[in-house]
Amino acid sequence: MVPTDLRYTREHEWVRVEDGVATVGITAHAADQLGDIVFVELPAVGAALSAGKAFGVVESVKAVSDLFAPVSGAVVETNGELAGRPELANADPYGDGWMIRISVSDAGELDALLDAAAYEAIAAEG
Repeated sequence: MVPTDLRYTREHEWVRVEDGVATVGITAHAADQLGDIVFVELPAVGAALSAGKAFGVVESVKAVSDLFAPVSGAVVETNGELAGRPELANADPYGDGWMIRISVSDAGELDALLDAAAYEAIAAEG
């Protein structure tokens, strides 16, 4: 089930915003489609991200996929646990498997993201 308190991208990232900081990860659907995740490449803290642009890579036993920034802003934190335990993105994609935290520079970009129902419809299409 897709958490209803998050926003989503068409590229299967989720976003939770608290106090102007967006926590970003991949959805359970993306993790299932990728299979066992073996490596995650994330940007450095301080990196400037633009909404819709690639910010990192996730590698699984099946494929290598880009990660896309759902909003613009600066990276304020990365999930260092993923370096040694990339499987967290599979095991707990909405919790311990988060990827980065971004200081949101344009809150209006959040309006372009999908709600849970719209994301579920896209995920169901494949």
